[in-house]
Amino acid sequence: MFPDAGPDDPTVTAMRARELGRKSVVVGDRVSLVGDTSGAPGALARIVRIAERRSVLRRTAEDDATTAEGRLERVVVANADQLVIVSALADPPPRTGFIDRCLVAAYDADIEPLLCLTKADLAGPEAVLGYYTELELPYVLIRPDSDLAALRALLAGRVSVMVGHSGVGKSTLVNRLVPEADRAVGTVSAIGRGRHTSTSAVALRLPPQPGADGDPGWIIDTPGVRSFGLAHVSAESLLHGFPDLVEATVDCPANCQHTADEADCALDAWVAGGKADPRRLASYRRLLASRSGEGDPREPERNPGDPLAGS
Repeated sequence: MFPDAGPDDPTVTAMRARELGRKSVVVGDRVSLVGDTSGAPGALARIVRIAERRSVLRRTAEDDATTAEGRLERVVVANADQLVIVSALADPPPRTGFIDRCLVAAYDADIEPLLCLTKADLAGPEAVLGYYTELELPYVLIRPDSDLAALRALLAGRVSVMVGHSGVGKSTLVNRLVPEADRAVGTVSAIGRGRHTSTSAVALRLPPQPGADGDPGWIIDTPGVRSFGLAHVSAESLLHGFPDLVEATVDCPANCQHTADEADCALDAWVAGGKADPRRLASYRRLLASRSGEGDPREPERNPGDPLAGS
């Protein structure tokens, strides 16, 4: 990817040079090329160097590192500045368990999160925003006919990776931001599940806006995902996704595992005292349990009825 590329710069086709060995190239990588970089039909360049990555967003298929799927890390994107978590407010309903997982992954990768709530014409954001009120999580509301100026301002000058379940309107949003992107758009079934429409991650240069100066930024659209495994995140780092709970752990005994069966865990008193939402503690402990192979690691992402009951 070329962070300084302009909208009129050519698209260069390149292959990885043999001397790079098994080192993979992922979306967002800064690379050095040799060969024909004209972008002309049939032109081919070679990738001879991959610059050091300043951030790496990863996920695993499962949470449990004792399984093959949990041990297999997938690099979602390199060098992103911002993780845009796209969630619909209805059809399908919001799934805070999935958002929590994305927040953990963002904080672990040292990437700033942004909550993008779509379909705001179908439901209000109060319940979701109330759940995250202690985090002061930046957010933006999107309606089918809404002006995207506020979102564009948050994307400007940054490399932003967009993640979300299928059916939440991510591809529709990408097409509004970059009209020539022509990302496939699917529908939501009667049971509130979306079809996977995007099949590969792609970096898209945001077009400059009339009267706006500076870099409009890049967005990286990713395929819709059903799970966001966190086996690559240590139990200690997992807590970083729950900054509203961190202060309470100062009063925990040494080597406290913060699980529900820890009699002296200070998190319970913290929540009982009204200093954090009990659903946040429940979500954190579900993630802890799924990392140890207990229960279904996908359960926190499902919606059992109440969209904010740890779904």
